[in-house]
Amino acid sequence: MEKYKEEDRYFRAKKKVENIKGFYIHAFVYVVVNIVLLLIIYSAYTNKSEFVNLGTFSTAIGWGIGLAIHAFGVFGRDLFFGADWEAKKMKQFLKEEESNNHKWE
Repeated sequence: MEKYKEEDRYFRAKKKVENIKGFYIHAFVYVVVNIVLLLIIYSAYTNKSEFVNLGTFSTAIGWGIGLAIHAFGVFGRDLFFGADWEAKKMKQFLKEEESNNHKWE
């Protein structure tokens, strides 16, 4: 039974790493493709002031929403704050408070 649990943990960890790797590849492709697209679109405009409009950035915006959904699917609630963010912040603030109190003694 213990071997089964160990294998299960291994496969869950491997799947999580694969998901994170897939997200980073997705993010990299998003950046590269959108830079190339924006450069192509920019070079097509004779009047460069017309470049900035919603149509120019519609691909980046739409794909960015998809990328954000992908990020939430991979990282879940831990996307912005992390699993132990609150505990780390509490320790940081307590340490800062302690060091500030020692300065005045």
